[in-house]
Amino acid sequence: MLALEIARDELLVPAAEETAQTQAQASAATKKKTAALRSWISLDHDGQGTVLDLDKHAIIHRVQIHARDLRLLDPLLSYPSTILGREKVIVLNLEHIKAIITADEVLLRDPFDDAVLPIVKELQRRLPLSSTNFNGQGEEEDASGVQKDETDEENEFPFEFRALEVALEGICSFLDGQTRVLEADAYPALDELTSKISSRNLDRVRKLKSAMTRLTNRVQKVRDELEQLLDDDDDMADLYLSRKMVGTSPVSDSGAPNWSLASPNITIGSKVSRTSRASAATTVEEENDVEELEMLLEAYFMQIEGTLNKLTALREYIDDTEDYINIQLDNHRNQLIQLELFLSSGTVCLSMCSMVAAIFGMNIPYTWRKDHGYVFKWVIIVTGIVCSSVFLLIISYARHKGLVGS
Repeated sequence: MLALEIARDELLVPAAEETAQTQAQASAATKKKTAALRSWISLDHDGQGTVLDLDKHAIIHRVQIHARDLRLLDPLLSYPSTILGREKVIVLNLEHIKAIITADEVLLRDPFDDAVLPIVKELQRRLPLSSTNFNGQGEEEDASGVQKDETDEENEFPFEFRALEVALEGICSFLDGQTRVLEADAYPALDELTSKISSRNLDRVRKLKSAMTRLTNRVQKVRDELEQLLDDDDDMADLYLSRKMVGTSPVSDSGAPNWSLASPNITIGSKVSRTSRASAATTVEEENDVEELEMLLEAYFMQIEGTLNKLTALREYIDDTEDYINIQLDNHRNQLIQLELFLSSGTVCLSMCSMVAAIFGMNIPYTWRKDHGYVFKWVIIVTGIVCSSVFLLIISYARHKGLVGS
């Protein structure tokens, strides 16, 4: 009986160990699967948010984006700030703001991050209010006698641009806020270092300078991206997602053959003139749209340029402080050199006195040592006068040559 129980226990122990290993592997697989899923939030025209846990394949299938573009939004990879316009999406990688904007929704990554939460709240607040304000303004102008179509055209602002504006405003405000915090810490530290040069103050300024350099690089990347967009009209035209959708739906190239078959009396000249008028209208519309986006980008370009100017001014102040500190150190170094000159001159004069004492301290017979003891006094006096004269002569020569201050 005892042997059976022991054998059963021996069989149960490996089974329990296998069960524990299986559970550990399942837990590891669950954690790996959870790590592969990334938290996103989807915001529509009304600002309604839906939290999504999607992997990269689900995102690619949802918004029809290339994998290389989605890789820009991977937080594990380091990519510079980028604004890309694709066929159906706008890819935003601005510091902590990583988003995919379509003509119908905004997909924002890591919505529960402390730095991203204000962007989510601002999108929820401004996306629905923008359309409401525009409609209200159009109704008031229509009631006052202005044509409604013209008012709608003036107040129309695409959904993707409203979302882009919130993202640009958020990143510009974030970088400007960090710049202000850095200024509040840097200027007092620099003033304290100017008044007292110490290892603690030097280390503090060194850390602040490193932080300023990193922040300047981040601001410079955002500024360069906006400048690159402003310099290329084609890149700005790629950001008009709503216009692309409108341009591809009702009017297509397949309509031309149908018109020619149904109406054989249409001349080639009428087709050319109609095509030229359509091309001219499309060109005017595209120019106006690009100009509208250009004005939007210029506003935030000027804001980020102002932030960069603040950092440039801070860098110049740091450079001026370093120059002042170097001047002070050079002055201290010169003072030490002068002190060394005085000490060396005094050492030479004292060595002369030591030489005289050593000469008279030797066991050499002198005829006046017994009869003329008062000569000792004159030897000391004359030696001191000679040594002092040599010291003054050395100092006068150094001042004459400008080696020491007057």
